[in-house]
Amino acid sequence: MENNRNYFVAILLSVLVLVAWQFLYVTPKIERERVAAEALQAEQAAQAPATSAGNTTTPGLSAEAPGGDVAIPGSTTQAAGLSREEAVAQTGRIAIDTPSLSGSINLSGARIDDLLLKEYHQTIDPTSPNITLFSPAAMADGYFAEVGFIADAQSGPAPGPNTVWTAAEGQTLTESSPVTLTYDNGEGLVFTRVISVDEHYLFSFEDTIANSGEAAASVAGYGRVTRFFKPQTEGIYVLHEGLVGVIGEDGLQEIDYSDVEDTPIIAHGKATAGWMGITDKYWAAALVPPQGAGFETRFAHFTDGRARYQSDFKTDTMAIAPGGSVTSKTLVFAGAKEVPVIEGYQSQFDILNFDLMIDWGWFYFITKPMFWLIDYLYKLFGNFGVAILATTVVVKLIFFPLANKSYVSMANMKKVQPKLEELKAKHGDDKMALQQGMMELYKKEKINPVAGCWPVLLQIPVFFALYKVLYITIEMRHAPFFGWIRDLSAPDPSSIWNLFGLLPWEPALYLPAIMLLGVWPIIMGITMFIQMRMNPTPPDPTQAMIFTWMPVMFTFMLSTFPAGLVIYWAWNNTLSVLQQGVIMKRQGAKIELWDNLRAMFKPKNKTT
Repeated sequence: MENNRNYFVAILLSVLVLVAWQFLYVTPKIERERVAAEALQAEQAAQAPATSAGNTTTPGLSAEAPGGDVAIPGSTTQAAGLSREEAVAQTGRIAIDTPSLSGSINLSGARIDDLLLKEYHQTIDPTSPNITLFSPAAMADGYFAEVGFIADAQSGPAPGPNTVWTAAEGQTLTESSPVTLTYDNGEGLVFTRVISVDEHYLFSFEDTIANSGEAAASVAGYGRVTRFFKPQTEGIYVLHEGLVGVIGEDGLQEIDYSDVEDTPIIAHGKATAGWMGITDKYWAAALVPPQGAGFETRFAHFTDGRARYQSDFKTDTMAIAPGGSVTSKTLVFAGAKEVPVIEGYQSQFDILNFDLMIDWGWFYFITKPMFWLIDYLYKLFGNFGVAILATTVVVKLIFFPLANKSYVSMANMKKVQPKLEELKAKHGDDKMALQQGMMELYKKEKINPVAGCWPVLLQIPVFFALYKVLYITIEMRHAPFFGWIRDLSAPDPSSIWNLFGLLPWEPALYLPAIMLLGVWPIIMGITMFIQMRMNPTPPDPTQAMIFTWMPVMFTFMLSTFPAGLVIYWAWNNTLSVLQQGVIMKRQGAKIELWDNLRAMFKPKNKTT
């Protein structure tokens, strides 16, 4: 009994530590990082001299190559601080217009640096601005993807960051109309680039290099995703945001911004398969080098000139004989991390573990099936909230036999509750004798006292998997339920402190997140309270106290969790109460829920 009491005390203390960690460390840390990022951007913009278009540059953005031999060209860009309109107007461009994307390709460097996601908005309001993924380097929040070449001195110049490619007038890149760019280096090498894009988020850079000179040429390819600012991240351990990639045998690489700040160059050996890029919670930009050929990869943080974060690669050198030509193909992903789209690219182009761009976590073998089940039910019912309710039913059916055994055991525990009370009265404070008597009683009645823990233990991995699905998958972003729940991935926006919107004040401005009790957290707390009151009352007073207050504690804790998760828990509790009630009735155990409720709130008689 003493061990059981210590076990429950440990649970309570662990939960309190987690809550304290979240609100005393994690939340202030996120706020400090946000303020620091804004201050850094403001400082960079203030330090950059005011310029007129096309006359001032910020040199010094070159970078050593992964192998340390030939450098990946840096960019000679205008000082940061221009507006989007000014930055876009500086250079010649080719418009991008697909069902999913809009923006333009910068002919200087053939760089994708102007990209908006048509199907996604900044808020749940469909009239709010579209999500901006890429922005020109001349802006404070510059972010782009670029593919270019490096040539030796004998081969002449190769198209790099500042090369102006030639394009036919009036071209627009659509999913059905690729665009063609050319560059002649004047020394025998002619580069022809065909850029195509599908209806989603994948660009294809197919380059042909023809050598019309009299000497052999040597050319290597490179690609980079560069970000000139550090975004505000969620700062939570279940989600990776930062530099990411899968590099051959080295496997998945998840590099936080702070990691690459501490170690400015994180290089990997040669690989023949993989990809690399930068990921946010819902969006990502990634490069897929020519697969099968050798390339080296690097994650870096540069502070020369303008600070920037960068994922890049450099291919092995390609020899081009006089009169010959070579062709290479690089894929660029830039868009939303939609699960079927990402996995479709992995299958279609045989990209090594491309699905790991979505942070499924260590328990992906549970998380991914959970997503596919919810997504299938969503397509069936047309509402992610209903799909979560249906998923709960499916999970309950899967664990039905085991849960039944647990509830039968708890029902039998209820039946022997009077005998347990007799043992307590008989042995008094002799805990050893009381425990021995209880063990003999359990053995005689064929009761497993720990069997009731199984439903809770089984719920933990399912709960975690659902949490991951709701938190990381873009399909859940801004997914509505019914009524006031317009985003299942966000906490319940209602609050008891303004009578759920009846009072004209906003509690979120004055109260910490854990105090903002919405309708669904309260429903969850009530259902959890009812379920726990149907269980046998622990004989130990400490355990009884923990079980009494646990629903209250969880009500406050889950008030900050995604609404979809709270709805799942409330519905799961409701189903458990119904299942347990039926089993208790069949076993002949008395359901003393209402008696227990009356006893809780009945004033105790005072003794003199």
